[in-house]
Amino acid sequence: MTDNSPAHSHTSSQSPARELSRPLVPVLWLVLMASPVAAANNATVLILDDIGTALDTTAATASWLATVFALALAVATPLQAALMRHRGRPTVLFTSAALVAAGTLIVLVSPWLPLAVAGRATQAAGGAGLNVLAIALAGSARRIGAISAGMGLFGAVSPLIGTQLTDVLSWRVALSMLAITLIAVPVVSRRLAPDTAGIGRFDAGGALLVAVLSGSIVMVASNPLPALAATAISITLLIIHTRRRPDGYVPMTTIRSTRFQTATCLTLALSAGYFTLLFVIPQLLITRAHWTKDAAATGQLIAMVLASLATLGFTSIAARLSRTNVRIALVAAGTVAVLAAVLASAPVLLLSGIFLALFAATSANATQVIAATAAVPEQDKPTAIGLFTLLYLLGGAIGPALASALVL
Repeated sequence: MTDNSPAHSHTSSQSPARELSRPLVPVLWLVLMASPVAAANNATVLILDDIGTALDTTAATASWLATVFALALAVATPLQAALMRHRGRPTVLFTSAALVAAGTLIVLVSPWLPLAVAGRATQAAGGAGLNVLAIALAGSARRIGAISAGMGLFGAVSPLIGTQLTDVLSWRVALSMLAITLIAVPVVSRRLAPDTAGIGRFDAGGALLVAVLSGSIVMVASNPLPALAATAISITLLIIHTRRRPDGYVPMTTIRSTRFQTATCLTLALSAGYFTLLFVIPQLLITRAHWTKDAAATGQLIAMVLASLATLGFTSIAARLSRTNVRIALVAAGTVAVLAAVLASAPVLLLSGIFLALFAATSANATQVIAATAAVPEQDKPTAIGLFTLLYLLGGAIGPALASALVL
């Protein structure tokens, strides 16, 4: 998915990638290893009703399959990056592949929704590692761009593919698309260059607090009071922990940066808006415009492809614009997208909403990471980009929860 992948956000942080004098793994294999994550993230968009019916529950309850996947993907991304620094690339490759395989098997055979949700979380943890590794092995901006393009294509077509697989085979097969990534693992493993695992103590306490905080934020839409209490406690404990370990999992110099705070908050808001409308717009096309599910999927696919192209155009000229003008454009696009979803009934306006929402979110992901890390010390830039990516992906977890509370 152009939008919910860390590909854009990691381009400037991969010192291991820059150390390679030549690419060791053909880029198509890297695309195949990373892109199915986007398909898995979007696969549930149009089949929640089918899943709910099959499991004798509601579409709103079934949306946990999307929420938990996105949350696990967000939380696992910086964790997998830390694992790669501490244990090396082969460990990330084989651990992640095992997680994808185990999670997919659980989804395929689970008779209960909670177990299927656990399978999705396991899938996401593995997919995050393979995605991080693919970016680290890319070796050049052009190859990373190919990975991003592949994720955009997979993410755009996966809702439609998901409906077709559900109709012809099963919703379980639709939620198993991530297993495609395993095809690339043997090839990548044979071409991995030897590397040395890093040293240093991993800040497990900081990582745990970030994970709890992320989960609490996602739960606000469905359980406001407990989630807000957990969020407040997590923030307090994280502040205390960060003061004790200013160079730990969340560097103090990074989170104190006003530029980092502004860029990440803007990106999180636009990401959450997009991932909410990703689920809301198809439902509105069905209820307000009386479109069929397949028509809604096709229309949204076209709008998302066009939005991805618009993002490429905008980001190519963004460097010539002032930071303020870039942010004005992003906020305007995100605001109009929400207004279209709230007020519009005409199909073209509803599809314009998802177009603008995707454009705003992916353009923010591509442009604001530069602003977020501009004032961060050089040694903290990889961590800052990892945290930036976490917040962008966190929008992918908040979105389904908000959509569930609003329309599902």
